[in-house]
Amino acid sequence: MRTSILVTGGAGYIGSHTCKALHEAGFRPVVYDDLSNGHREAVCWGPLVEGDVRDAASLTRAMREHRVAGVIHFAGLIEVGRSMTRPDLFWDHNLNGVLAVLGAMRSADVKRLVFSSSAAVYGTPQAGLERLEEGAALKPINPYGDSKLAGERLIASSCAAFGLEGVALRYFNAAGADPDGELGEAHSPETHLIPLAIEAALGAGRALTVFGSDFPTRDGSCVRDYIHVSDLARAHVLALGLDLPVGGFEALNLGTGRGASVLEVINAVSRACARTPPVVMGPRRAGDPPMLVADAARAQVMLGWRPRFLDLQATIDSAVAWRIRPRFGPSVVVDRMTAVA
Repeated sequence: MRTSILVTGGAGYIGSHTCKALHEAGFRPVVYDDLSNGHREAVCWGPLVEGDVRDAASLTRAMREHRVAGVIHFAGLIEVGRSMTRPDLFWDHNLNGVLAVLGAMRSADVKRLVFSSSAAVYGTPQAGLERLEEGAALKPINPYGDSKLAGERLIASSCAAFGLEGVALRYFNAAGADPDGELGEAHSPETHLIPLAIEAALGAGRALTVFGSDFPTRDGSCVRDYIHVSDLARAHVLALGLDLPVGGFEALNLGTGRGASVLEVINAVSRACARTPPVVMGPRRAGDPPMLVADAARAQVMLGWRPRFLDLQATIDSAVAWRIRPRFGPSVVVDRMTAVA
């Protein structure tokens, strides 16, 4: 009988890829999702339980009914820009969601939690720092990063107090699509750079807005570490088996260690689509650090994990291939799209 793992937000982008990776590793993913941002069609490898991640009683019932051995917690709000205008929503969903998951785990006697965290916990890196290690200063500059860091701290203190085991995976920019073509990135409305650039190049969306051309980077646009979503998914599966003491907690970076600027991403999308997306240069967006690139050496040692998809062009090619022939997709209203660049 397969071991069941509860995946909150498992109908979403990274969550669904992780469910596939769990299935391939011999686990039974149980998706817990309210489908506000996820897709029913992406739940392919186990049952779907519909519910609000802030509902501890519902989470407890799901954990008990499916006899889960661990939880991977993705469910939450992710848009940095929106967090600046609606911090109340981000604190509610992101922190109260963690609180409910932890409470349900205690009620259902589930010990292992893998938490979807973010490089946003670091804020703006120290000048001259090329890659971020886990020991870097934690100074988030937006409510999204604040809520993720608070979630980590709540998990760490709960592990110490109640004998749980927690792993926070701080990943940088998820990108790409399932190499088999079964899954891809499908937010509605979309806010991520690569899918928005693809939509613009294919003529399905508005001109792409680049937020900021005067950052202290090689071409003036933001630099980010783009990691293939399948590599992220594999790391979550490995984190379930990380050897931790009772009450232990670890935070690990996930990234390629290679940064690409917004303009370099647009050039790669142009090559993949054989069309150049229309671009509008705009002012900087509040809450955006100029550069975020990972040092993931600790994850390589502790998880035995290394990214397999290191070529940005190949990652973007996979996203384009899925977009052209998607298995499923959102009902996108393209004129509502705005870029996060």
